[in-house]
Amino acid sequence: MFDSGFGGLTVARAVIDLLPDQDLVYFGDTGRYPYGPRDLDEVRQFALQIGRLLRRRYKAKLLVVACNTAAAASLEHLRDELDIPVVGVIEPGIVAASQASTSGNVGVIGTVGAIGSGAYAAAVADLNLAIELTSCACPGFVEFVERGETDGEGIELLANRLLRPIIDADVDSLLLGCTHYPYLARTIGDVMGRPVTLVSSADETAFEVRRLLIEDHREGEIGTRTFISSGDAGMFESIGRRLFGAELVGATEHRWDVSGDAQ
Repeated sequence: MFDSGFGGLTVARAVIDLLPDQDLVYFGDTGRYPYGPRDLDEVRQFALQIGRLLRRRYKAKLLVVACNTAAAASLEHLRDELDIPVVGVIEPGIVAASQASTSGNVGVIGTVGAIGSGAYAAAVADLNLAIELTSCACPGFVEFVERGETDGEGIELLANRLLRPIIDADVDSLLLGCTHYPYLARTIGDVMGRPVTLVSSADETAFEVRRLLIEDHREGEIGTRTFISSGDAGMFESIGRRLFGAELVGATEHRWDVSGDAQ
């Protein structure tokens, strides 16, 4: 499983809770975050580098792209290249958001890259969902989470400004289309108001992982947890423990060389 940083830990938590018997390797590409403002071709190359690493060095049997921007940029490319199942967070999330809506007015917020890719609108069309989708980029949210800041006046002011198009669209279901955003759910929920249901793709993605691994269940066993950061491992562990919990221990550091291979 990988993300640009800490956001994918929301998916990791859901997977661990649902599949405690499975070994999990989490790669946080904190040395190159944020992905959201980057060109999607660059994000795609990052994703392919990480996917190859996790398959080759850690013998991954399934890959979760726990980053909406990376999923929008690279999901099909990863599926074409790797000889293992690859699960993204976009389709499970939009299905859950549509099911949570009674009016058919659904909102999605995400990074500039994920929203600008058109991946959510494409998923609505591909899945033939009968909803009206309003999409909105929220630059700045990821940076708060990556600093370990999940509430406060600064986040509230930013949320009030960025979420105005979603509020004006009168949605009753809002997909948090970035795995960092559940950490800001309290502020986002306060700004949106009670009638709006916030939907995270983490649980739905975990259900899809379980479906694919159902025949690999190890009754009574507890899997290993490995956490890797391409940035400062100590900082990753410190912030990650606050967001994820005490299970995040012993994070290791990974460095890319200029070719994108491991040093």
